Amino acid sequence: MSKTDTPGVIAPPPLIYLGFLFVGWGLAELGGRPEAVGAGYRWLAAGFGLEMEVRRGVALTLIIGGLLLDGMAAGLFRRRGTAVEPWKPSTVLINEGPYRFSRNPIYVGFAITYAGLAIAMDSALALFLLLPCLAVVDQFVIQREERYLAAKFGADYEAYRQKVRRWL
Repeated sequence: MSKTDTPGVIAPPPLIYLGFLFVGWGLAELGGRPEAVGAGYRWLAAGFGLEMEVRRGVALTLIIGGLLLDGMAAGLFRRRGTAVEPWKPSTVLINEGPYRFSRNPIYVGFAITYAGLAIAMDSALALFLLLPCLAVVDQFVIQREERYLAAKFGADYEAYRQKVRRWL
């Protein structure tokens, strides 16, 4: 356990996701947007007049789904009286609700919301940058949190880690 009783993450995870999202969108805008996401499903919706509707529907579904997952997971932290923010001490190990399926449902929710926003912004570059974003979150947030939780909760966390996957 760290001297400050926190995992020592490099930055607030929502800012990491937003940073990658807006860098991808901004670079695409500067470059004239030759990589628009729309090209991938234009073929799928050809002749049906669904291109814009499909994109909006997929984007909205992902955004709402990701936010609902985040709200459900964060709500468990609040109800159990522990901090959601990874720069504050954890007081309880949560292993119920969406935490039965993923050790990081909030970060999964952020990723789903990110994908929906990238699609809504019609930016394949932003969507592509989700992969390096997840690598940064994994390396500099999740792995630090896992070391912290292992030190703080010991065998209980190890048993949970063995039973539940990191992402999905």
